Amino acid sequence: MTTEKKIYWGVGIFSVVIIFGSFLIPGDRPNKEDLPWHIEHPAPNAVKVFGLTLGQSTPGDAEARFKEEGEPSLFKSPAGKLSAEMFFEQINLAGLRSRVVLTADISDADLQVMYERGLRMAGTGSGKKITLTPDDIAILRKAPISSLTYMPGVKVDETLFLKRFGEPSQIIKEEENGTTHWLYPQNGLDITMSGGEKPILQYVAPTEFDKLISPLLKQAAQTTK
Repeated sequence: MTTEKKIYWGVGIFSVVIIFGSFLIPGDRPNKEDLPWHIEHPAPNAVKVFGLTLGQSTPGDAEARFKEEGEPSLFKSPAGKLSAEMFFEQINLAGLRSRVVLTADISDADLQVMYERGLRMAGTGSGKKITLTPDDIAILRKAPISSLTYMPGVKVDETLFLKRFGEPSQIIKEEENGTTHWLYPQNGLDITMSGGEKPILQYVAPTEFDKLISPLLKQAAQTTK
């Protein structure tokens, strides 16, 4: 997954306090749609975050929303699973530099055709990255967004998540690497935290949440045996 890459920004402690303090105290506040806890449900089982409705908005809509051009790519996991993604290396949300990865809802058959048409292939730490043709990039830009992964540029204390999201419905810890997942199925949200590293927030439609957590539950069951 491209989300496993780690990029560190030189954000001072003072600026971090100012940024997150503005989320917690009254007064001038950033655009609410720039906040990761501003989650709307425009329809039953629908999630809207950062002004984008999963399953309806497209990567092209996200480029217009973020006022940035994303990096489109096709990825192949070591297990052979293909996914088409739009990566935003650095966008400004609520005054905080962040990264966002969008996964497009494209059928396996169409992804395979894109793979076969790919222009170049390069190895990554977790699979292969395929450069898409201009025509396939256009298809990706118009496809619905199936998941959105948000990576803030600073570390966030758990107390802030508790204040804004409440207690998680379930907590799963990966014993192998110490990563902890806070799960909020009603919002289709998985907050991943690992020691002192920056958190990762992944959003999907609530109806797709089982697909998101089933690998975690399977791994947890194997660990307890």
